[in-house]
Amino acid sequence: MVFDPRTLDNPRDVSAYRDQRYQGSLRDQEIALRTSTTLYVGNLSYFTKEDQVYELFGRAGDVRRVIMGLDRFKKTPCGFCFVEYYTREDAELALQNITNTRLDDRLVRADWDAGFIEGRQYGRGKHGGQVRDEYRKDFDPERGGWNRMISGRAERQ
Repeated sequence: MVFDPRTLDNPRDVSAYRDQRYQGSLRDQEIALRTSTTLYVGNLSYFTKEDQVYELFGRAGDVRRVIMGLDRFKKTPCGFCFVEYYTREDAELALQNITNTRLDDRLVRADWDAGFIEGRQYGRGKHGGQVRDEYRKDFDPERGGWNRMISGRAERQ
């Protein structure tokens, strides 16, 4: 299927997610999302390995590569990854069938990504990990316990 950029009726009908640091216009990002073969996968355990992601997403099609998200400072996994497929059809199949699947006792979230660029594998939170984890208020042992702000306060007291 060939994408026609004139069919951009609703910019949010492909994905609600927008990379705030995307280098290009919103229209460029829309086109990239509609033609992408890359998925962003979130809510992974910090202990999930690349080969586990590869095996799960490989059930939907031919995976080109998996890029694990890393803590910007420690270079340890921080709960997300990018999965690139060779074809859009395989990526669509994965998005439809693997989103909300359990991996390491966690429901993984998948969404379209405009394409992996070197450097995006690092967490963007203040403490090097994911921003979402900094707002978490519950104890989650698979995501490293309490969020870093709560952990830091407890250590100082």
